This record gives sequence, structure tokens and C-alpha cells, in this order.
Amino acid sequence: MEFTASQIASFIDGQIIGDESTVITGVSPIENGESGHLSFIAQDRFSHFLNTSKCSVIIVSEKLIDKVNYNPTLIVVKDAYLSFQVLMNLYQEMQGRKEGIETGSSIHETAMIGERAYIGAFTYVSEKAKIGEGSQIYPQVYIGKGVKIGKNCKIDSGARIYDYCIIGDNCVIHSNTVVGGDGFGFQPTAEGFKKIPQLGNVIIEDDVEIGSNCSIDRATIGSTIIGKGTKIDNLIQIAHNVKIGQNNVIAAQAGIAGSTTIGDWNQIGGQVGVVGHIKIGNQVKIQAQSGVNSSVNDKETLYGSPAISYNDYLRNYVHFRNFTEIVKRINNLEDISKDKTNE
Repeated sequence: MEFTASQIASFIDGQIIGDESTVITGVSPIENGESGHLSFIAQDRFSHFLNTSKCSVIIVSEKLIDKVNYNPTLIVVKDAYLSFQVLMNLYQEMQGRKEGIETGSSIHETAMIGERAYIGAFTYVSEKAKIGEGSQIYPQVYIGKGVKIGKNCKIDSGARIYDYCIIGDNCVIHSNTVVGGDGFGFQPTAEGFKKIPQLGNVIIEDDVEIGSNCSIDRATIGSTIIGKGTKIDNLIQIAHNVKIGQNNVIAAQAGIAGSTTIGDWNQIGGQVGVVGHIKIGNQVKIQAQSGVNSSVNDKETLYGSPAISYNDYLRNYVHFRNFTEIVKRINNLEDISKDKTNE
């Protein structure tokens, strides 16, 4: 597709500095700009590219403008990063959505497929499953018995949605993620560990995005719940009966053990481990690789394993880095004290 600077500015309510008829045919990172391409600058540390980039058009935050003339054509906006996101979403919408049922898919006669939905080749849709209007189910997806998928969802190739799980509207589930696998429930006996049946399901509310290769286990009884607007990165384990609130972000390789409850607007870093049967409040920040083994109050920031207050961790870490020297000084003081005692 080709767009002029003027057309792009109209999409994001930007002001043009330079030639409004400049045409762009692609996008580039600002560091590797190409003629005929569009990029953006939202931070001061990239502002030198305003004069050196080969990009033909640059979207730039107004706070970074300090003169009248620049080499490329500029589109000045309040926040270049957010404006660029708007453009990317518009471009994605322009690509259109697939519709219809491809050859090779298998759909049970009792399943219900909404209008304008797409079912890719070699996808299996089980009995009494329901797929909402406009949802996109890509090839080689498994949809279990009684599964309900809302409107305008996207389920990427290789995902598995087990029986009776519920997915809301506008959700995205990336490739090879499993929703509704058995929870890790075993009872120790004299003969070994006996499996406890996992009879519940998973409920994923509206506007949730789940990365690739995640495992979200069904509840033993009841539901494992992922709240509205929550975003989950790749390679994440969420165990049975976990309840995650709204608008959380969870980074890659985190693991949340069974029956833990997480509130709203939390930020959980990569490789964080959370034990089971605890409660994490709202607006909590847990730094990467932390281990959380007790309940957490609202608005706390944690670091370490076991995780403690972020500020306490930083203060203690200063001493830890100098621990060998501190031990030497203590030993020297003890030697001096012994010498004085012996005098």
C-alpha cells in the first residue's frame, strides 16, 4: 500500500513539517531507515535521527521539535509511540479478515459457527462448541466439547482449547497454547501419587491476549479465571483454580501455583514464581525472577527470592555485594578484641 504524509497525518491528527505529498510504501526501525519508509521517534535519545535518518516520513512527539526545518518530512503529534500504534492497528484492519470454512477442517454437526467466522484447514471443532461472529480459528486448532468462543477472537495455529472452557470477546490466543489441560492434582498414598480428577474449566474474559506455548490449567472444581484486559506473555504456567483479575500484565516464563488469587492492574516480571493459596492485591509490581511465597498488599513493589520490599532489597544488596569485605573487617575487629583481652 502507498500513503502520502498528508493521509497519514489525517489518521492521527498530526501536523506536517515538510512535503505533505511525500509517499511512503513501508515502515522501518528508525536506526535502519530507508527511503520511502515511515518510522517514529518518541524519546529524546533517538532525536538525532531527525537529521540523519534515511526515512522519508517520521512521526515525532511534539516535545522533541526544536527548529523549523528538517531533512525528512515530519508528522508532529503529542505522543509518537501511541500514534504509531494507531497506524499499525489501522493497517492490520486494512488487511482484512478471512471468512468461511476451509477444506480439511472437521466441524461436529451440533457445533455453532457465527457469521463471518473463519475455520482453517485441519481444525477440529467438537460437539456443541460455539464460535462467535467474526472469530478467526486458524489451521490445526482443537476446540473441545462445549467450548464457547466469543466474537472477534483470534486463535492461532496449534492452540488447544479443552472441553467446556469459555473465551470472551476480542481475545487472542497464540500458537501452541493449551487452555484447560488438567491441573496438577495428585494425592500421596502408600502406593504412590493418585490422580485427582480435574472437573472444572477455564474462563477467559473479554480482551485477553495469551502468548504462545502457555498452559492454563482447568480447575479441580469450579473455574480458573483470567480477568478482562489481562495480557499474558509466552511460556507461562497458570495452575488450577487460579483467579487473575483485570488488566494484569505477566511476562514470559512466570509460573503461578494453584488457587492463588491476583487482583487488578498488577505487573509481574519474567520468571517470577508465585506459590499457591495466597492473595496478591492490586497495582502490585513484582520484579523479574522474584519468588513470592506469601500474600501481598496493594501497591507493593517486590524483588528477590523470597521476594521482599523492592527498596529493602536494594539496600540489602549493597551490603551483600560487599559481604566478603565486611566479614574480613569483622574478623579483624575480633582479632583486635582478642589481643586486647590477652594483654
